[in-house]
Amino acid sequence: MYKHAAFLVRKSELSHAEFREYWQQNHTPIAREIEGVVRYATVTPRLPNAAPYDGIAELYFEELDALYDALGSEGSRDYDPDKGKAKEAREDVDNFLALEERPRLIGKEQLQFDETDGDTDGLYKLSIQLTRREDFTYEEFKQYWLEEHAPLAHDIPGAVRYTTVHPTEPEHAEFDGIAELYFEDSEALDAIMGTPTDGEYDHEDERLDQVRHDTPNFADVDEHVLFAGQETVQKDDT
Repeated sequence: MYKHAAFLVRKSELSHAEFREYWQQNHTPIAREIEGVVRYATVTPRLPNAAPYDGIAELYFEELDALYDALGSEGSRDYDPDKGKAKEAREDVDNFLALEERPRLIGKEQLQFDETDGDTDGLYKLSIQLTRREDFTYEEFKQYWLEEHAPLAHDIPGAVRYTTVHPTEPEHAEFDGIAELYFEDSEALDAIMGTPTDGEYDHEDERLDQVRHDTPNFADVDEHVLFAGQETVQKDDT
């Protein structure tokens, strides 16, 4: 399945609470009805004051052409749909988003493991924007990620689902992929992210350290952007 993942930044004059209210009450009902969308999920930050973004909006399509028709191409930060709900949604984002500050990725989602039967509503989610090492080609980065690194994620404590998202046009993408880890509760997420109070994680867990130590073998960890939040499935016709 193909996915448009938008990492949302609110307009400067809005508080996070005002942004979230508008997003959920005004924009989400429009986005749900964009032509071709078969699944729509939103992710709100666990700690809004410490998060790099105000939320994530994820639109899923069965076919890549349907995604491009609705939302524009990979290489375009802005787009100008001229019909239907996609046009209405594009016009509405100006009411609450700082569009020029909002990264996005158009990619193909690949399931690595799943203990949820696809039901992610209410789960806690860690999304990691990955950028390859400078000495790696995109293909080398992707091969190492999937063949060497991804199997390690099966052993991450508390993780119940792991997906990877790969850009459809890597040469135009703003980063090289997204790793998505799902957890059933916030305590499991805190264990790998650090707690809200002290930022500490379980240094004694060898499985987690193995994942961390392997990451620099293919990715530029200084360019990582991590977003932790709770997912709400707004629509699912899959």
